[in-house]
Amino acid sequence: MGFEMGIDIALINPGDRRQVYQELGKELSAVEPPFLAASLLSYLKGLGFKARLVDSNALNITPEETARMVKEMDPLVAGVIVYGQQPSASTQNMTIAGRICGALKDEGIRTAIGGLHPSALPRRTMEEEKVDFAVEGEGQRTFEGLLSVLKAGGREYSGVPGLWWREDGRVRHNALPALMADLDRALPIAAWDELPMDRYRAHNWHCFDSPSERSPYAAIYTSLGCPWSCVFCCINAPFGKPGIRYRSPELVVEEIGLLHEGYGVRNLKISDELFVLDERHYMKIADLIIERGYPLNIWAYARVDTVKRENFEKMKRAGVNWLALGIESANPDVRDGAEKRMRARDIKATVRAIQAAGIRVIGNYIFGLPGDTLSTMRETLDMALDLNCEFANFYCAMAYPGSKLYEMAVKEDWAVPGEWHGFSQHSYEMLPLPTKCLSAREVLGFRDRAFHEYFGSPAYLEMIEQRFGAEVKRHIAGMSSTSLKRKLLEEGVCTGGVK
Repeated sequence: MGFEMGIDIALINPGDRRQVYQELGKELSAVEPPFLAASLLSYLKGLGFKARLVDSNALNITPEETARMVKEMDPLVAGVIVYGQQPSASTQNMTIAGRICGALKDEGIRTAIGGLHPSALPRRTMEEEKVDFAVEGEGQRTFEGLLSVLKAGGREYSGVPGLWWREDGRVRHNALPALMADLDRALPIAAWDELPMDRYRAHNWHCFDSPSERSPYAAIYTSLGCPWSCVFCCINAPFGKPGIRYRSPELVVEEIGLLHEGYGVRNLKISDELFVLDERHYMKIADLIIERGYPLNIWAYARVDTVKRENFEKMKRAGVNWLALGIESANPDVRDGAEKRMRARDIKATVRAIQAAGIRVIGNYIFGLPGDTLSTMRETLDMALDLNCEFANFYCAMAYPGSKLYEMAVKEDWAVPGEWHGFSQHSYEMLPLPTKCLSAREVLGFRDRAFHEYFGSPAYLEMIEQRFGAEVKRHIAGMSSTSLKRKLLEEGVCTGGVK
C-alpha cells in the first residue's frame, strides 16, 4: 500500500473521559490540553516538518472520526502520544489509544505510538497494538529520525534511536538516545494555535473561588522528571532513570504570557511532577510573573520536605493558589516503604503554614501500599480528616507499568487489571493491588468509602462554606453523591472498610 505525501506527521491526543472517569467525566474532571504533544509539534515544525495535531479527547470524537480526520491530512505517519491528566496516568489511556491505532490502520495510515506507557512496555506495545512503530523515551529525536527516513522514502530504521519496528517477522529496536540537556530546545512553546482552546476546563476544586469560570484553562511543564523513585510512581519511565531537567524561567513565563494575553488564560496547572523543588527555578518564575502582572490562578505539585515557608508569600502573589502535597500515608513504616520519610507533625505544621499564607492544599493519599493494613489505612484517613485540607485525592496503590510496584506485581504474579483503562482510579474495571494482608477488594472498598466519609464530613463542609461559600458547599454535596460503580465490589461483599 502506498502512502502519498500530504503533511509529514499528524499527532493525536487520545482520551475517553466516560470510560476513565465514569459519570465524573461529564462535569467534574478537568479537560487538559496535551502540552507534551503540542510542544513536540512545535519541535518538529521548528525542524521544517509539516505537522498537525488532533486532540480527540477534547473534541470528544470516536476513534473512527479521529482516523477520518487524520486521513484527510494525508500524513506520512500518525503519531499517537499517550499521556494522562496526572503524571502516572498514561496507562489508563492505552485502551482508547489502541482503538485509535486500529482505526488508523483500517484507513491505511502508518502509525507510531509514543508516551509514558509505550516507553515502559515497548515490546508488549508492539506485540499487542496495531502500530508500525513504537517510540521509547522522550521522543523528540526518535520522531525526528523516523520522519527523516520516511520523507526520503527509505525503510532502513536502524539509525533511528529509541525506535521499535518490525522487520522480517520479528520486532527490532534501537538503543535510546541521550536525554536532551537543553530543555528549552526539547520543550519549545507549545503549538497552542493547533488546539481547540475553547474545549479545556480546570478541575472543579481549582476554581472554588469562581466555580463558573473554569475556562479558559491551560497546563504546562516547566521541568521533566523527578529526582526520587517512589515505589508507586512511573514518571521516570521515558527517561530511564531518576533526575530532573528544567526549562528556563524566561521561556516558561513567555509561554504563560502568550496564554494569558492570547487566549485569556488565568487558570493554569503546572504539570511538573515536582514544581516546588529548586527555588532558583520556581521562585524566578514567581518573580517574573509578579513583574509582568499576570493575574493567575495556579496549582502545582510540592512535597512536604521541599517547600520553604519564607517563599509562600511571594508564591501567593504570583498566583499560586493551590499546592498538591504527596502525603500518601499517616503510618511512618508504610510511608517510608514508599520512600517518603516525613513525620506526621511535620506534615501538619507544613499544611498549616501553607494555608496561613492563603494557599490552599490538596492532600494526596494512597491506600493499599505494600505494608498497609485496615488499621494503617484508618490512620491515613484519620490524618486526612484531621488535616481537613481544602481538597483531597484518595488513591489505591496500582502497579503502573514503569513503576517498582509493577515489577513487584510481575515477580509475585499479583492480579492486575485485564484492560488498560482498568488502571484508572475511577473506572468501573479498576483493580488495585493487594497488600500483605488485604485483598484488592478490601483496599478498593476502603478507598471508596473513605472518599464519601471525607467529603461528607461536617467539619470539612463547614470549612468549605466558610472559605468558599454555600454554592461550593452544595457543589461538594453533589460531587459526593456520585458513587462510582466498581466491578470488583459487585463481585462479592467487601469485608474491609471505614468504621
